[in-house]
Amino acid sequence: MTRKRRRMMILALALLGLGTATALTLSAFRDNIVFFYSPSDLAAKPPGGRTVRIGGLVETGSLKRDAGGLTVTFQVTDTAKSLPVTYTGILPDLFREGQGVVAEGKLGPDGVFTATELLAKHDEKYMPPDVADALKRAGHPGKPGDAAPTGAPVAAGEEHQTSTLRTNP
Repeated sequence: MTRKRRRMMILALALLGLGTATALTLSAFRDNIVFFYSPSDLAAKPPGGRTVRIGGLVETGSLKRDAGGLTVTFQVTDTAKSLPVTYTGILPDLFREGQGVVAEGKLGPDGVFTATELLAKHDEKYMPPDVADALKRAGHPGKPGDAAPTGAPVAAGEEHQTSTLRTNP
């Protein structure tokens, strides 16, 4: 075998190895990609059995809990369309009607979205209850849950209170 032929063989094997690695990487990405849809998007183009994420607001008055279990049903809306969702598990602390939610799961043939994971969303005005109570005690105008204005002055003689979140080790 000549030198030129040996180089060509090594180059061909290297290209074959690179092509195989690229194909395996793209295949792994395809299996792990989860697309995000709104209820209107799902109504227009169902995902066909794939795991997807839906996002919107939990429709007021739609939350129903099963008496003996962890299963809840509710409607997710984007104000144009609503989608029924069922979820079995422990709800996030911030989950409630009128609040933003992202649910991951699959759309069934009956049009009901079966969620395997729920993420409660909050806006930039979210404040932990401890901080909201501290601000209320300090005389901050507004109701608990309202964010304090950025750079709000503290009146002379007032203590600055903080809240610490502790987690179990």
